[in-house]
Amino acid sequence: MKTGIIFDMDGTLWDSAQQVAEAWSSVTRQKLEKGVTEADMRRVMGMPMDRLVKTLFPEHGLDELLPVMETCCRVENDYLRIHGAELYPDVGETLKALCARYPLYIVSNCQTGYIEAFLAHYGFGAYFQDFICFGANGKQKSENIAMMIRKHELDRALYVGDIQADYEAAVAGGAEFIHAAYGFGAVDAQTPRIDTFSQILAMVDDLC
Repeated sequence: MKTGIIFDMDGTLWDSAQQVAEAWSSVTRQKLEKGVTEADMRRVMGMPMDRLVKTLFPEHGLDELLPVMETCCRVENDYLRIHGAELYPDVGETLKALCARYPLYIVSNCQTGYIEAFLAHYGFGAYFQDFICFGANGKQKSENIAMMIRKHELDRALYVGDIQADYEAAVAGGAEFIHAAYGFGAVDAQTPRIDTFSQILAMVDDLC
């Protein structure tokens, strides 16, 4: 039986809210006369990008916001590739140990280039067999989880995420869910949970 582990990004592998808010604000203060705070970014991280930008700037139309968002994302990706963000404790060591036992993947609602920036900055590319995001195909997270399962012919998939929307996407996409309870949100369901990233090693071994 082939079991794969699929990870969310924000609130699961790292916390980039402060860095992303700063990158976006450098653009939106000029284009929209309004900055973005770290608290704003924590509130919307995990949303598909079109919904995220509309939530941050509801007074503007989506046609106006989309080109601004594209610039924000480009600035953000460039910054994160060089500087990184706040990696959760023991992520690197844990991923290295985990990928020796199970194939690892990433499915996120982020823009194209965001996952690549994360992998490039920390040198984690060898740990993951594949990744996909909303920005690459415009599909919801549940669809991308299901696609990843089909593409890699997984008999069983575990999705690790931190918010309710991650749980719902995992269930809809055909994966079991592990709650990264140290992340950005709560989950209104009885699920396996980890309070630190390193606990994923024992958790997955117990489940499998």
